[in-house]
Amino acid sequence: MTELIKKHKWDIIVISAILLVAVISLTLVLAFRREGSLVVVSVDGVTVGEYPLNVNATYELSGATATAENPVTNVLVIENGAAYLTEANCPDKTCVTRGKIKYVGQSRTCLPNKLTVQIVGKDDSGFELVS
Repeated sequence: MTELIKKHKWDIIVISAILLVAVISLTLVLAFRREGSLVVVSVDGVTVGEYPLNVNATYELSGATATAENPVTNVLVIENGAAYLTEANCPDKTCVTRGKIKYVGQSRTCLPNKLTVQIVGKDDSGFELVS
């Protein structure tokens, strides 16, 4: 056993260093994340709506696949300071199953509808924070 450890000493050191850096990085990210104040909705890169996170509401959104017969492609719910998509007309519905977002920089994207929902906020000086 000691011979095995001696043989792989540098491997163990490198793996330990990588794990240590990963744990420190995760700790810093979690410690300094901020809750957002605004939900920005974009379709094909163009902002189509901004909604406050502190107001509970439901919004029907029109993505790139919207038609006159079916103008609603996604439904955005803002509830208790978090936003999430509850409905989508896309085939895989990945955007619906990903859960709630509330921290600056978090986002949900519905690729078939080219729709992006992103959380932004303001820092203490009043500047908008975006990841």
